[in-house]
Formats: sequence, structure tokens, C-alpha cells
Amino acid sequence: MGAMSREMVNAICAAMPGAEVSDPWGGGHDAWKVGGKMFACVGALGGGVSVKTADVESASALIEIGRAVKAPYFHRSWVQVPFDRLDPKDITNEELRERLVASYRIVRAKLPKKVQAGLDPAE
Repeated sequence: MGAMSREMVNAICAAMPGAEVSDPWGGGHDAWKVGGKMFACVGALGGGVSVKTADVESASALIEIGRAVKAPYFHRSWVQVPFDRLDPKDITNEELRERLVASYRIVRAKLPKKVQAGLDPAE
């Protein structure tokens, strides 16, 4: 796949068991949820994708080493992976996929057991 983009994020997220996309605030956001909880969001401007990390420390570490930036409007355990501001050699499509999968797993693991049981197994 070419450069990172909304289309690429949507293709990766759509393949995850139970993932659903909506535009909860209107105005062209792609908010990906599993079990009703968000795990990825591409803003209306499409400058990057916001994902959940394990905790505030993990988020800070990623920002510090230049793998992500602060996710505007989100809790501090979230980061944004920009589509354009980082050198494409720097953040690979594989790394983007890993961030999305990690975020999905973190959010999925916190869902009620009954909800988790209703989802297909994660890869």
C-alpha cells in the first residue's frame, strides 16, 4: 500500500472482528469502535489517526521518541499517528497496523466478558 491515509486505516480496521465505523460528531470523522468503545479515530481533516495506548506512560514514550504526537481532544493515554508530518521512512505501514491492532486489543480486553465472548477471535 502507498502512503498512510484514511483509506488505509479504514481497510485495516474493517478487518478486525466486530469493528464498526461511525461519524459520532458529524462533519466527517471516522470513529472505529468495538463493543461500542472507540479504538481508532481519523478526524474530519484526515491528518492522522488517533489510537489508544496501554497507559499515559506508553503514550508519552511514543511521543518522546517521535513515533506519534499528542492526540488532540483525547485522554492522555491516546496518541495520534500523523499521516504526513513524520517522514514516511520513519513510520511504516506495518507500524501503523501494529498501533491500530494494539489499540483494538487494549479496548477489546476492557469490554465486558459477555461482549467479548460475542466477538470473533482476534488475530
